[in-house]
Amino acid sequence: MDVNVFWFRRDLRLEDNAGLYHALKKDKPVLPVFIFDTDILDQLDNKADLRVEFIHSALEKLQQQLTENGTTLEVYHGKPLQVFKQLLSTYNIGTVFTNHDYEPYAIARDNAVRKLLQDNGVAFDTFKDQVIFEKNEVMKDDGRPYTVFTPYSKRWLATLDDHHTVGYPVKRHLSNFFHQPAKQLPSLASIGFRPGSQPFPDAIPDDNTLRQYEKQRDFPALEGTTRIGVHLRFGTISIRDLVRRAAALSPVYLKELVWREFYQMILWHFPHVGQGKAFRPEYDHINWRDNEADFERWCNGTTGYPIVDAGMRELSATGFMHNRVRMITASFLSKHLLIDWRWGEAWFAEKLLDYELASNNGNWQWAAGTGCDAAPYFRIFNPTLQAKKFDPKLEYIRKWIPELNSLDYPQPVVAHEFARQRCLEAYSKALKNVYP
Repeated sequence: MDVNVFWFRRDLRLEDNAGLYHALKKDKPVLPVFIFDTDILDQLDNKADLRVEFIHSALEKLQQQLTENGTTLEVYHGKPLQVFKQLLSTYNIGTVFTNHDYEPYAIARDNAVRKLLQDNGVAFDTFKDQVIFEKNEVMKDDGRPYTVFTPYSKRWLATLDDHHTVGYPVKRHLSNFFHQPAKQLPSLASIGFRPGSQPFPDAIPDDNTLRQYEKQRDFPALEGTTRIGVHLRFGTISIRDLVRRAAALSPVYLKELVWREFYQMILWHFPHVGQGKAFRPEYDHINWRDNEADFERWCNGTTGYPIVDAGMRELSATGFMHNRVRMITASFLSKHLLIDWRWGEAWFAEKLLDYELASNNGNWQWAAGTGCDAAPYFRIFNPTLQAKKFDPKLEYIRKWIPELNSLDYPQPVVAHEFARQRCLEAYSKALKNVYP
């Protein structure tokens, strides 16, 4: 059975899929494959992890489309190297096609798979799909990567042209799949997980949400954001399609998509940020308090600061937190509680449905003041003022804190002015040690 393989990963769709398009245009029928990677799944403690359920749900939709076209998705559960050894023993594979992934684990995984395939005379071709611009495609005039967002975004937007958002016409080539009877997908239970209780957001935001985005995006009580981060994370939506719509309807939302690509670029050029290091090494000298009891109150949403607690409870209950509230809660942990931002980064990585390493790391370092384009360390959000400005009627807060204004709601874990001064002193001392 002579085939080429398309390996689905962060691109769980047929429409406008770069690698799949190139695979289907070649001379061999295409065998579609997905791997539930145990190197990743075995690290997940929550067996009702919503992300695994989301992937499983996306695979069911993908399988329905594939069976309608006379083929089937072959889904495996194991280590990618072992799966490809099995595939090599079953099929005569010409080329394995897939799309780029830029995270450190993914790069190491792909390098190992590439070597295995090459040792067996099989090509490994990968394509850009999850971003508009990658790696070295948006650089300074001197060839160096940008480290500040504003000039990067200006160059990104100036470089963007219509051809960058042209979709890949996969539908023209659907007859080129390898035809075989449908195979049963493994159940969640068979890979060690169980369903959660949260509905997933729609893959396509409506036009009105995008038009009103600039006015409504900062108010967590409103349905003013797209909530499609999870669809970008797992590729159930095309970035090209989304950029086209954003460019037509909301320049502000388009800028948010540019932020995502900025952090992807930073991770690529400065991989130390994905390895537990501050972008600016001098900030690794901060003497964090790292009080475990305070961290637990932050995680549980019992800090006594309502906007912080509402956000943390929303995250634990739904896997989602509003963008404005993410900034407030992250700033509170690193600056009010003086707890290492990496603790918060790891908590968000465990809880967020739309978790992406690059964006999560970049945003945490922005909030903590340690990153490439960070909020200055002396700019410290006042959670009370933030709540008055962005949730003036307490609609969002009361939704998540029904015991507000009762004896059951805790007193603040720390006074704002005291915490602010403590933070300024700690950061200032760390920087003086580096730059005496």
